[in-house]
Amino acid sequence: MIDKNQNRRDFIKNLALTGSVAALAASPWLSVLADNSITKGPNEQIQIAVIGTGDRGKQLIRHLFEIPGKPNFKLLAICDNFQLHLDNTLELLKEHNCSPKTYTNHLQLLENEKLDAVIIATPLHQHAQIAINCMQSGIHVFCEKAMARNLEDIKRMYDTHIQQNRILQIGHQRLFNPVYLEGMQRIHNGDLGTIGQIRAYWHRNNNWRRSLPNNDKSLERKINWRLYKEYSAGLLTELLSHQIQVAIWALQKTPISVMGTGSIRFWKDGREVNDNIALIYSFEDGTQFVYDSMTSNKKYGLEEQIMGHKGTIEFEVNRQYSETPPAAPGIQQLINNVEHGLFDNLPIGGSSWVPETASKYKGEPIVKTNDLGDTTLELEAFLKFVRAGSAPEKITKEGYNASIWTILGEQAINTGEQLHMPSEFIL
Repeated sequence: MIDKNQNRRDFIKNLALTGSVAALAASPWLSVLADNSITKGPNEQIQIAVIGTGDRGKQLIRHLFEIPGKPNFKLLAICDNFQLHLDNTLELLKEHNCSPKTYTNHLQLLENEKLDAVIIATPLHQHAQIAINCMQSGIHVFCEKAMARNLEDIKRMYDTHIQQNRILQIGHQRLFNPVYLEGMQRIHNGDLGTIGQIRAYWHRNNNWRRSLPNNDKSLERKINWRLYKEYSAGLLTELLSHQIQVAIWALQKTPISVMGTGSIRFWKDGREVNDNIALIYSFEDGTQFVYDSMTSNKKYGLEEQIMGHKGTIEFEVNRQYSETPPAAPGIQQLINNVEHGLFDNLPIGGSSWVPETASKYKGEPIVKTNDLGDTTLELEAFLKFVRAGSAPEKITKEGYNASIWTILGEQAINTGEQLHMPSEFIL
């Protein structure tokens, strides 16, 4: 049986060893993933706590226990202010023979436990204070994206990371995805030529609501926090934050402005965040990042399309397309020509006008497999960073810039203005 985790590590090791200097400079965290040894000092356990044990927190815990090689860590404690979440997580952990201590307040957790690292998966508006408290207590932090609910808190988190010299890794798992790592190396090597536009979208068709335990209305904001502006920017902080990070990574620069629009078009159910948004981010060299997201139609799903004059990469479907695709084999070309001659209609306006429909060329895979486990890889990297006591600064900046421009996108929608980053938030 093929060890898929081993295949992923072998791929990344090969990428790190054979990648160009430019690619490794753009993804310096590759070196830690290229090292197959998860432990340094095998008798020294990494003491971890997870703060926030809702759906995402439980998912991260599952991935922790899927890291290959039996990394030497102990899940010492879990923390959540909702008892049902704690109970469900304890039930999940039984299959791993793990019985962590439980807390309902992160300050009590920090006071009572000696920790090396925490994983934060609480609602967005709670990220900043928890992360800052942890770093000030000497603890390394993995925090889900986006970083925080406003620009000031994002900057406070980053400044604390610098002042306390603690790791602050933000949960952008695409940074560890072999498709993205290989694709970014090709982009940075110039395989696509001059990038003229990046287009991305994330479309769903559901109301984004979660059912309330026992239909208890008092839990509405606790359970459905993503729908209320006090706690979340909705589609921006939950979805766009991933894809603006991809655009910034691909271009190796941050935008200079953003403008956008949005509305509650379909789900008129008391929510406060928009159910559809559209934004344009502009970069200094003239490249545009065009983005849209909605929750009432899922036909197009999600994608990031990096478009240069030599070709296109679509990361989510693991495809690269050349602007000059190879010709079909001779017999197939003959069949195509015969079919076109027999069945094609004359275009409206005569033969001088030909509609520029999308190319039907199916492209080539970026890597051979889509079974990638990028969340497991990012947590594996986090444990290795914790053992080393530091992480590449660029990985923190990726999370920072994506978070800042996500919130600026929200502000552009709210104000109807084209916005630039205030100077105090430029790193």
